Amino acid sequence: MKIYFSGAHGSGKSTLSRYVANRYNIFMISETARMVLSEQELQIDTLREDLEIANNYQKQVFDRQLLEESKYSDFVSDRSIIDILAYSAQHTQILPELMASPELRPYLDNLKKSDSFIFFVKPSKATLKPDGVRESINWDGVVAIDAQIKLLLKMWEIRYFQINMDNMQERIQFVDSVLSLHH
Repeated sequence: MKIYFSGAHGSGKSTLSRYVANRYNIFMISETARMVLSEQELQIDTLREDLEIANNYQKQVFDRQLLEESKYSDFVSDRSIIDILAYSAQHTQILPELMASPELRPYLDNLKKSDSFIFFVKPSKATLKPDGVRESINWDGVVAIDAQIKLLLKMWEIRYFQINMDNMQERIQFVDSVLSLHH
């Protein structure tokens, strides 16, 4: 089983990913963007000021997501390639390169399999929290990323389960209800 939490930054994906990893005893792939950011000792401000650095960074995030997912048959992932493409569209010039990647089509096909679950976590002003690593919270920016992710999910006809409630208890109950259908 492959479980993905997609959505804009600060919407609660990491919290839900950790819950699923613990509850279902499944490996968690942490957000690869954070991994690369830390390894490269980069700051978000640098990425927003230097397009070449941003291009290289986002390509590394794309490649890392593919690599991390290839290591496990079952996992929960804090993000997916869909998110990475949305951020690439918003902040880089490499979206055409990533869209032409030979790995993309098989990846999308895997997202459409019955054992893949994509939870699209909608942003909410009530739950929007800075994570201390990524960029500061800008509601318009969050909404723009959210819209891009939804566009890509719809464009590729990927089945997803939308989480739009503010209450964490309700979010967890919804996730458990969806995942119980698989067992």
